[in-house]
Amino acid sequence: MTKTTTPAPVTAGIPLLLQPEAVLPALEAALPPTGDDDRSLRALAVQFLQEARAAATPWIEADFAGHPRNGRDTITHYATMTDSIVRAVFHVATTRLPPTEAPGKGDRLAVLAVGGYGRSEMAPYSDVDLLFLTPRKITGWAEGVIQTMLYMLWDLKLKVGHSSRTVEDCLKLAKEDVTIRTALLEQRYIVGNEPLSVQLNEKLRRDLFRTTGPEFIEAKLAERAERHKRQGGQRYVLEPNVKEGKGGLRDLQTLYWIAKYIHGVNKAAELVPLGVFTREEYDRFRSAEDYLWAVRCHLHLIAGRAADQLTFDMQVEVARRMGYADSAGRRAVEVFMQDYFRHATVVGEVTRIFLTALESRHVKRAPLVRMLRRRKPLKPPFVDDNGRINISDTKAFLADPLNMLRIFEEALRTGLLIHPEAMRILSAHLDIIDDEMRNNREAARIFLGLLLKHGNPERPLRRMNELGILSAFIPEFEPIVAMMQFNMYHSYTVDEHTLQVISTAAQLERGELTEELPLTSKILSAGVNRRVLYVTLLLHDIGKGRPEDHSILGAQIARKVCPRLGLTAEETETVEWLIRHHLQMSDVAQKRDLSDPATIREFAKQMKTRKRLDLLTILTVCDIRGVGPSVWNNWKASLLRRLYTETSRALEHGLEALNREQRTDEARRALRERLADWEPRELRSELARHYPPYWQGLSTEAHAIFANLLRGLGPDEIRIDLHPDPDHDATRAAFVLADHPGIFSRLAGALALVGANVVDARTYTSKDGYATAIFWIQDAEGHPFEEDRLPRLLRMIDRTLAGEVVARDALKDRDKVKKRESQFRFPTHITFDNDGSELYTIIEVDTRDRPGLLYDLTRALAAQNIYIASAMIATYGAQVVDSFYVKDMFGLKLGKTKEETLERKLREAISRGAERAAQP
Repeated sequence: MTKTTTPAPVTAGIPLLLQPEAVLPALEAALPPTGDDDRSLRALAVQFLQEARAAATPWIEADFAGHPRNGRDTITHYATMTDSIVRAVFHVATTRLPPTEAPGKGDRLAVLAVGGYGRSEMAPYSDVDLLFLTPRKITGWAEGVIQTMLYMLWDLKLKVGHSSRTVEDCLKLAKEDVTIRTALLEQRYIVGNEPLSVQLNEKLRRDLFRTTGPEFIEAKLAERAERHKRQGGQRYVLEPNVKEGKGGLRDLQTLYWIAKYIHGVNKAAELVPLGVFTREEYDRFRSAEDYLWAVRCHLHLIAGRAADQLTFDMQVEVARRMGYADSAGRRAVEVFMQDYFRHATVVGEVTRIFLTALESRHVKRAPLVRMLRRRKPLKPPFVDDNGRINISDTKAFLADPLNMLRIFEEALRTGLLIHPEAMRILSAHLDIIDDEMRNNREAARIFLGLLLKHGNPERPLRRMNELGILSAFIPEFEPIVAMMQFNMYHSYTVDEHTLQVISTAAQLERGELTEELPLTSKILSAGVNRRVLYVTLLLHDIGKGRPEDHSILGAQIARKVCPRLGLTAEETETVEWLIRHHLQMSDVAQKRDLSDPATIREFAKQMKTRKRLDLLTILTVCDIRGVGPSVWNNWKASLLRRLYTETSRALEHGLEALNREQRTDEARRALRERLADWEPRELRSELARHYPPYWQGLSTEAHAIFANLLRGLGPDEIRIDLHPDPDHDATRAAFVLADHPGIFSRLAGALALVGANVVDARTYTSKDGYATAIFWIQDAEGHPFEEDRLPRLLRMIDRTLAGEVVARDALKDRDKVKKRESQFRFPTHITFDNDGSELYTIIEVDTRDRPGLLYDLTRALAAQNIYIASAMIATYGAQVVDSFYVKDMFGLKLGKTKEETLERKLREAISRGAERAAQP
């Protein structure tokens, strides 16, 4: 047997498989001339190609590392390497391992690449899609060649997709199935009988493509729309799919398919001479494509398999490989994702430009009914072009920069969409929006009109943002365009979040959310300064992405922007105040005890006026709802409603109206009425057994539940009441049992074991030594537990409280962080506040969330003899803020020394738990 030796490549340093002309001579030199049996020969050929591939792959990866943000050369290298392998395998199958049946006179076989491989675009683990083409029915010879090739390719561990068809088969199937038609559109000759490939091309173009352009376009655009819908319909989703998502590679490929089908081009560059793209537009197309392919290649190499989803954990590693670094105020992954989303936006722009050219030639005209419908006449230089606003005279349009805003005013006034050709002109001439225009009073009037006059401000703002006009007119907005926040809380980029917030306010004004948001709707209908409101909504997050507090920086930016937009000094001051405090109402509602008069008193002092409270309430509701589709719930609504109501009362009747004694008397009176059927002696006993904080901290409903649970309770008995509380989007869990140290921690452990997320909790001790604890809990999806799950929940809690299950041990296997969430980093902050409550020290722990965190924290507090009166848990994706109202063992607020000890113990508990959660 001849030893396998590989001759030196033609060009030193470049792998053999990337030099197609050198592969077959090298292969022949490595194989014995004759004599070996077929099995041995095939094994030698496969071994040769495996070694050649093993040499080429690291070279391609190393070359890619030298240009990690440009994928074009890399995907071409992988395709070239695959071409060389397929040609080599075909050579062996036809010359060294020929089929037993000799080829007939008319036997011909062409091997074609289809799909992405047909475009010479291959990521590291892309499929090898092949079409074996014959002139007519497949003969024994052709079948033998195909079989040998497939076995060798499979031996090489390639993932092969294949089909064997005649030219007529291809034509027939392509007419019936658009997917097959698309694959054949991309077919590329690799090896075999080339005239056969040419024949297929000619027949497809002559007998199918030439006459079915509009049908193909319609099918591809419908397919694109459905794909976007499956991927979430947003360009800025948290974990985008690089291949299938909106603004991804498949959108560019759809453009290529349509271009090739209609124009017969083989490359997007050929669309420039045809006038479809300008050279600048094509360069942007090419840059976006290059970048997206680089991202996809990195995903494949990291996963070691085909992978197209930019999951959270992948985003961090891709950012590192692409050379991104942390910068002031932002992580490398956030900078990377902003670049990614901006390239995805470019894909949307070039797709729209291309479709513009198609529209006039191939897409149906507007229906006659729509054309005959009466429309408002357009003002020059605008014209109605098939039901869309276009520009009749480009020179006249550009002569007045204000037209860059007027076109959006006209669109809202008439209800017409803007023609893509007009958008093309807008995006190509952003430079005419200069400082003079930004400070023009008429420009400010038009812009504020877009926000305030037509009831749908999101529509023009979204299009202005996509075209770059919003950032050109308000340059301070540009840094937050496509800015991603690397956490699980924010579902959108900062600019998209801003548009969602404005959309919510507009829906409120149109009366579309009256049932869902009755309080906010009522405030709006009573009247607020809309100029202040909408400018605040637009600018509230404009300070994000910098090292400074974004609320403070945003307020400073607003101070400069508002006068340019025509706001008065007083309005500017209000906008600045609202942005500086735009998180305050949410923080107080979710992180403080609203039953404590000190909370309301302090918040009312900061509000000062009802006007500010009203505006901040609307801003807060819209802001939370704009974070993501599942963030707003009845729990947050009830907290904000209570905070607003209590603060309004304090502002109207004076802060002195807030006192504990009054609340205690009112609560006892309400319970007396609720328990009217009780025996007087029993009722007097119940009303006398609790301390004032109990009466001030709970509703009459909760008081009634505890009264019934405590009635006749034995010294060793534990009673539990679990009940859905739909008004709060939670399940209410009430416990009564003999009081003892660490009770809060034991209850938290029991709830953690059943997968319950605590959102609020109160615990009180009665004068006769019983603990009355109430928790509001949600399932993993942030909803109340289903009623059929409550019995199991109750059994597990009973077992834990009875000591049959030890929470500390049982939680070890459950307290884990998911792999895709492992890259989120949240530094731990612990603060102590002795001024926020009259009776308690408030401990606030801001850290990384995990299932057993609350149990660990409360256990650490219990070990230091700290009494927990209440806890508020505010969750922001993978981040959580746990606020505890506590006293020491003597019933006093904490001193400095105790605070320092507690902080150290809490940090130790968090670190130990994080280490445990990170273990596999």
